Amino acid sequence: MLQGKKVIVTGASKGIGEQMAYHLAKMGAHVVVTARSKETLKKVVSHCLELGAASAHYIAGSMENMTFAEQFVAQAGKLMGGLDMLILNHITNTSMNLFSGDIHLVRRSMEVNFLSYVVLSVAALPMLKQSNGSIVVVSSKAGKMASPLVAPYSASKFALDGFFSSVRMEHSVTKVNVSITLCILGLINTDTAMKAVSGIINIDASPKEECALEIIKGGALRQEEVYYDNSVWTDLLLGNPGRKILEFLSLRSYSLDKFINN
Repeated sequence: MLQGKKVIVTGASKGIGEQMAYHLAKMGAHVVVTARSKETLKKVVSHCLELGAASAHYIAGSMENMTFAEQFVAQAGKLMGGLDMLILNHITNTSMNLFSGDIHLVRRSMEVNFLSYVVLSVAALPMLKQSNGSIVVVSSKAGKMASPLVAPYSASKFALDGFFSSVRMEHSVTKVNVSITLCILGLINTDTAMKAVSGIINIDASPKEECALEIIKGGALRQEEVYYDNSVWTDLLLGNPGRKILEFLSLRSYSLDKFINN
């Protein structure tokens, strides 16, 4: 599916990101992974090479640092000689609790879970335009529906939908052949998620290995949205065809010629 393609995966030291790196390696892709833990990334890269990656590299750093985020994309592009797919998967540490008015927590969630995604996508866009590539944004049901105990996290995920869905529409209007796939995930059985929901949410979690593969497939097929959850109702109820119709009708009222011609 992605043999020989050049792919970045963020948040790849564990969980879904780690599993995506391994799936990409099995497909024979070139992979650059990033997270904060250098030692863990070394192990991920080593296993990627064992699984058949065309090449595998890591660049460690924190997505709280927007300068690092921007420079990381340039470094990854140089290592691979270009870029075909940018998979944005990282998040800041999140715990479930009532919102207590902690503005610092809201700011950190917005910066890491949202703003760094924007910075990374802007830095990657020139390379993705050259390759007619793809941006894959890993989000959550908490970014499509209200959820208690995760207000800062939920706000950052709603922001991803608003921003990247709008940019996708702009790409369509301006004939930019870079797809944007938003992935709406339910509860996945990563160690971090299981620890966070223990004793709070009583539903079955979906497997991270299968989730990772579905995200990659959605990006490769250039789908607008991917829903992955243990409930068959999620896609049906959150897919929201009414929103799609309204977006289509709303777009017809815009006069965009001066933007397209520029």
